[in-house]
Amino acid sequence: MALPVDGNSPPKTLTVSYDDQRRTQLFLTDQIPTWFAVAGYVAIAAVSTATLPHIFPQLKWYYILVIYACAPTLAFCNAYGCGLTDWSLASTYGKLAIFTIGAWAGAAHGGVLAGLASCGVMMNIVSTASDLMQDFKTGYLTLASPRSMFISQVIGTAMGCVISPCVFWLFYKAFDDLGLPGSQYPAPFAIVYRNMAILGVEGFSTLPKNCLKLCYIFFCGAILINIFKDVMEKKSNKFAKFIPLPMAMAIPFYIGPYFAIDMCVGSLILFVWGKINKAKADAFAPAVASGLICGDGIWTLPSSILALAGVKAPICMRFFSRSTNTRIDNWLGS
Repeated sequence: MALPVDGNSPPKTLTVSYDDQRRTQLFLTDQIPTWFAVAGYVAIAAVSTATLPHIFPQLKWYYILVIYACAPTLAFCNAYGCGLTDWSLASTYGKLAIFTIGAWAGAAHGGVLAGLASCGVMMNIVSTASDLMQDFKTGYLTLASPRSMFISQVIGTAMGCVISPCVFWLFYKAFDDLGLPGSQYPAPFAIVYRNMAILGVEGFSTLPKNCLKLCYIFFCGAILINIFKDVMEKKSNKFAKFIPLPMAMAIPFYIGPYFAIDMCVGSLILFVWGKINKAKADAFAPAVASGLICGDGIWTLPSSILALAGVKAPICMRFFSRSTNTRIDNWLGS
């Protein structure tokens, strides 16, 4: 305890509000038993160890045991970090599994497929922990029962085990070019993760010429741009807002230009809306953006159903270059 001497003011005691006391009391009353959590984890590990090698023969049972032995520590780190930043790094731990298991298996024993399968196992464990922790945080704030939230997530996970394969089958049957570059659904991260698996198995020699040099250059460039932007913002420089974010610049390289076009149009709408009514734009922009994203995602399901049924659009619109358009006009006029 600090004494009020030398001009120091008496220490302030933090008082917990009645709402926080009530939340804490309810949250700690309806706990999930530790033995149940441990038993459930061991049971899931046993089921995964027994079944996954039959689905992916390259993924040996002892690989899965090692993953499940290391996953709790990584899951705790991810859940803690996600609770502080609302940013799950499950993909980072999945990449760690790719390099570790892929190098362990080797190219001669299907290391690429083993690494990718182990990535899926690790990401499911780690991401589930962070998602559940975020749900617990919401439940704490809304006075919801932790046990009921856990049961709800178990039910949702069980439903996902049935619904997700059905949705994938629907897309797989509806689009012949699913996952191919340049298609409507190119699955860009599939190529990224496959290349990482190959890199983990065969080493840096598989990279194209000067690839590492470019990585080093742009890595250092991104750090310098971020430092320069932060320095300019601290100095309240009016030009700081015009300095681009390297992460935002990198996104179109991963998922294609269509995302950049969507973001550009959305940013333009938000800019005009802010000029017209800044208060409403600040208040309702997240809701409008969420609705647009949700609507775009929901439309993919009826679109795949129509494609599976063989329904074709009544109008086809294409854009040509000026020279090609001139040749088409001359051909139509002849």
